[in-house]
Amino acid sequence: MQCFIYKSLKKDELYLYLDKKDDFSAVPEALFKSLGRLTFVMELQLSPDRKLARENPEKVMASLQSKGFFVQLPPTLISAMPASLDKHLH
Repeated sequence: MQCFIYKSLKKDELYLYLDKKDDFSAVPEALFKSLGRLTFVMELQLSPDRKLARENPEKVMASLQSKGFFVQLPPTLISAMPASLDKHLH
C-alpha cells in the first residue's frame, strides 16, 4: 500500500500519513488545523512486513484504508494520551 508522509512544523515528531499525495480532504478540519503547517517528507510502500520506527504497519494501513489518514503522535504525547482519544486519531 502506497502512503505519503508529512511532518508537522508546529509539533516536533508529529507525522501525518495520507493515502493520496497532497489530498487532506479526509482529515477532519479541526485536526488538520491543530497540526499546523505540514511539509512533505516521503512516499512509502507499506506492507505488514515493513518495519516502521514507532508504529505497527498493519495499524497504519488499516487507518489509511478506513479513514484515508493516520496520525503518528510524538512519544511523549502517546504515553500521556487517554486511550479513548487514541481511537479517534488512528
